[in-house]
Amino acid sequence: MARLASIENSLTEQDDRTDQELVSAANAGEASAFAGIYFRYREWAVNLAFRFTADRDQALDIMQETFLYLLKKFPGFTLTCQMKSLLYPVVKHLALNARAKSSRYQSGEELFAGLEAPRAEPLDDEALRAALSKLPPHHREVVVLRFIEGLELAEISQSLAVPLGTVKSRLHHALEALRGSPNLREYFE
Repeated sequence: MARLASIENSLTEQDDRTDQELVSAANAGEASAFAGIYFRYREWAVNLAFRFTADRDQALDIMQETFLYLLKKFPGFTLTCQMKSLLYPVVKHLALNARAKSSRYQSGEELFAGLEAPRAEPLDDEALRAALSKLPPHHREVVVLRFIEGLELAEISQSLAVPLGTVKSRLHHALEALRGSPNLREYFE
């Protein structure tokens, strides 16, 4: 009982250890280390899932499934990249599956309302939102990861499991398409 109280107290405090240190501690059986990872990335995972599903309840479920997936990797898990790079494909896969499953049960207007990709934070300019929604999904995904999530190109490559050159090409084509829009020239001059 004292150990449980100790873990609960440690959950309320932010863990200052690096992701690598938290993974090592979690591998050693320290429950609060996994909790540190969870609390560090839970909001990011929910927001990312929400971008794919446009449903807050589904996004919360996906976040839980994501961390359950990660928990099952312990002990013996080795972190070879940034935690976001590891979690991104998991969240994306779970979100797309949830969206596909729920779309089978939608009808009429509900089905068409979910077609536009949701965003965690609304953009100020309607023209920019419209231009982003017209990009092919693989181009839009790279733009979101680079400029909204702040991932480096190598991290995006790892997250999407595509070569670095493919990421650069997709980003280049996406930015060219955005620059070509007369309503968006102010963003790219």
